[in-house]
Amino acid sequence: MDKPKNGTLRHAVIQPEPLWIIFARSMVIRLKQELIFASDKTVDGRGVRVRIAYGAGLTLQFVHNVIIHNIRIHNIVSTPGGMIRDAVDHIGLRTVSDGDGINVFSSNNIWIDHVSLSKGTDGLIDVIEGSTAITISNCKFNNHNTVMLLGAHDNSTKDTIMQVTVAFNRFGKGLVQRMPRCRWGFFHVINNDYSKWLMYAIGGSSNPTIISQGNRFKASDNPFTKQVTKRESTESEWKKWQWRSEGDKFVNGAYFRESGPKIKHTISPLKERNLIKFKPGSYAGRLTRYAGALNCVAGKSC
Repeated sequence: MDKPKNGTLRHAVIQPEPLWIIFARSMVIRLKQELIFASDKTVDGRGVRVRIAYGAGLTLQFVHNVIIHNIRIHNIVSTPGGMIRDAVDHIGLRTVSDGDGINVFSSNNIWIDHVSLSKGTDGLIDVIEGSTAITISNCKFNNHNTVMLLGAHDNSTKDTIMQVTVAFNRFGKGLVQRMPRCRWGFFHVINNDYSKWLMYAIGGSSNPTIISQGNRFKASDNPFTKQVTKRESTESEWKKWQWRSEGDKFVNGAYFRESGPKIKHTISPLKERNLIKFKPGSYAGRLTRYAGALNCVAGKSC
């Protein structure tokens, strides 16, 4: 991976200048090692069908201003380390990859939009190590255990700066937990559609702030998985955490266990200008109707 060929995705994402990267045709990309991005890149799969599958995933490490749009990521596996070029003028030694679909590490201003994700060795999306200003929107998630990790460790206090918006996504069939699983930071979970999680939907530890607004939570028939939330702490501690539900719709016995202070929109960062306005949870199905990679046709609007 030290000399990527011109015209390949690996060559494009390491260039120093801002790039809008498109694809000439539909393709399946099997990465032998993780794909490491430089800053200021947009990967846009509209007009074709692009799948990253059966190999390594995407790594956004120490970067900013990256958009991942309209691709499919599935069956990601752990791959060997080695020398991987992460810039035109730098190559570094990497250890074995975890098998994440998308790993965001110490990065900011990242937008993951209209991506379909399923079946990975580790997480489908991990956002860790002080990353912030992250938006995950209009994505579709299926058939996976640990879906989305926002903050990797209880002792990583650098994640107190983390701010993540999870909006208009569809959490579908075969999902177990972590939609998302949060630590330390501020997390706005808005107008997503959740269906029949196998353990829990939203969880966390280390005093994260979680604001759930306008989501639809449809529980499975299992009487032991009706609760949306799961906290990794003692009750005396987690009662202080601000986990609030507003405008959510609960189906088939689902329920959200709230804690901490009520939402006050005059207190930062809960100011109206800093939060997406939500629709009631009854709208979640319509708002996520086109979640995941779009079947766009060249020359026509998506």
